[in-house]
Amino acid sequence: MLVCGGNGVAMDVFRQLTAAGTWATCLQRHETNRKEIESVGGFLVKGDALREKDVAKAMNQSDEYDAVVSTIGGTPADPIADSAANIALIDAAAAKGCGKFVLVTSIGVGDSAGAPPPNVYDALKPVLIEKDKAEKHLMEVSAKTGMQYVIVRPGGLKSEPATGTAVLTEDKRVCGAIHREDVAALVIKCILKEKANGKVLSCVDQAQLLDQPAFEPFVV
Repeated sequence: MLVCGGNGVAMDVFRQLTAAGTWATCLQRHETNRKEIESVGGFLVKGDALREKDVAKAMNQSDEYDAVVSTIGGTPADPIADSAANIALIDAAAAKGCGKFVLVTSIGVGDSAGAPPPNVYDALKPVLIEKDKAEKHLMEVSAKTGMQYVIVRPGGLKSEPATGTAVLTEDKRVCGAIHREDVAALVIKCILKEKANGKVLSCVDQAQLLDQPAFEPFVV
């Protein structure tokens, strides 16, 4: 498994994977987590997904990856990584023959643009536009190559411990908060379950929703 992204959801995905006995490599721009990653038998590739040689180095760390997970993103002031970095990873994963790509974006992207409050959407709009480009590219590459994909769109991220009340849904109207550990747990389910293949899933905590109609959870 290749997990791309720094602190936050990416590290929580790595921790939960390795705790379950799954071998994993991380692509990160810094070495802050090297000791932790290597202490459980993982590998750290220090690099930037915006650089072709760094992406190639990460992809060549293993002869075969069952799946690639990317949580990479930028900021509203500098959102280019949300599209360019993820597109580079998607193309490299497809060329490598990876079985599945799980892309973590955000509620507010694409057909979920109406879910966040208008002031939140406007503040995040530069990032959401770039994430939409990456989502569309992933779908196109999947259609051409057969690489499976899942797109996970979390709501507002919090760093508190997991609540266990977070869910996935295909309902594009939902919006709310969710803890990073819960996002990671749901991402791992999407990696493992074929039922999630080809799905675009919003990701929220049922106890931290904005006021909205009832919705149907997607169970993986």
